[in-house]
Amino acid sequence: MSSKFRSRRTLVLFLLLFTLLFASLAAAQNSQTHGHEAQTVASYELLGEITFPTGTLFQNTEVGGLSSIVYDARTGLYYAISDDRGDINDPRYYTLHIDVSDSSLDAGDISFVRVNTLLKENGQPFVPAEIDPEGIALTARGTLFISSEGIASASPPVDPFIKRFIRSGQQNGALVIPDKYLPDGSAVGVRNNLGFESLVFTPDQKYLVTAAESALAQDGPASDLGQESLARILLYDFATQQPVHEFVYVVGPVPEEPVPADAFRVNGLVELLPLDNSGTFLAMERGFSVGAGNTVGVYEISLAGATDVLGYDDLYDEGTGTAVPFTPVSKQLIFDIESDFGLVADNLEGMTFGPTLPDGRQLLIIVSDNNFAATQFTQFIAVAVEVMPSP
Repeated sequence: MSSKFRSRRTLVLFLLLFTLLFASLAAAQNSQTHGHEAQTVASYELLGEITFPTGTLFQNTEVGGLSSIVYDARTGLYYAISDDRGDINDPRYYTLHIDVSDSSLDAGDISFVRVNTLLKENGQPFVPAEIDPEGIALTARGTLFISSEGIASASPPVDPFIKRFIRSGQQNGALVIPDKYLPDGSAVGVRNNLGFESLVFTPDQKYLVTAAESALAQDGPASDLGQESLARILLYDFATQQPVHEFVYVVGPVPEEPVPADAFRVNGLVELLPLDNSGTFLAMERGFSVGAGNTVGVYEISLAGATDVLGYDDLYDEGTGTAVPFTPVSKQLIFDIESDFGLVADNLEGMTFGPTLPDGRQLLIIVSDNNFAATQFTQFIAVAVEVMPSP
């Protein structure tokens, strides 16, 4: 081989390696920039619905109460927390496989793979008076965080918590909960069944985010007919595992009058899902009125420009009956389950992004908590969303 040919081949290889290196660096930089660029939902499309009847059994447990769901990109599986306090089976979470690779959710596309009992640090199961699990989040390393909204109506009240669990289900850590969230049974803290309903990591894993479903007792009234409510969104710095930011989400009034008029009704912020690392989220708001059913809307919200109320222990002036001055997060309806999809919504409470679909859109999975009620069902809804940089 001539020295001239060797030199030419060496030059070609050098240019090829340089081109690949430049492309790799450019792609990495683009990915990092995109991750911190504000995103928005440009379009959406229903891909299908699957329901499981109340009473469905899996590995000697009753499937139900699925209040939160998260996707594990490393395994291609989903984890869903059951909000069974231990009244039916031990508190637990399920592993599921959901196949929407053909861009359609059809019968047979969802299968339950495993169930894990939640265990305390001593290896024993939680007892009913200790936990009301509602949110589940997953770290990049595969560690789970689970939130409990507490039991404010118990005597004494049971505090809400956010705890760390290994994948087998055993607790191995806990976060500090600010005092303002701890219920005293009347004037302070989360209201009964209106505590930490959501739990999620931002894509860069910098923040672990949760929110109360409705106003804390000291922050004003809960949502009602003609009455908005001030729900707090709480951000933990995951490196320090300390609360560092807090913002207000204004929950809308109860959408429909119950039958009879004085029957139970509620509206609340039940799930958050980040679109980017810039403070843009999808927020799911679920209302229910006896005799009227569920109303579920998914909103796009932004923390940008909102007042950080971490230092506010009380958002409401009881003397004047008005909220203290602050700017809440912005909020815009993206879709309504009934009016936009023509579906009868069950008690939808969980929401997660799955894998990217073949056409480049993002898969969104929504799941319901059937309350283990014979008149309800466990509902899975698949939606394709097109996510683009904000204009």
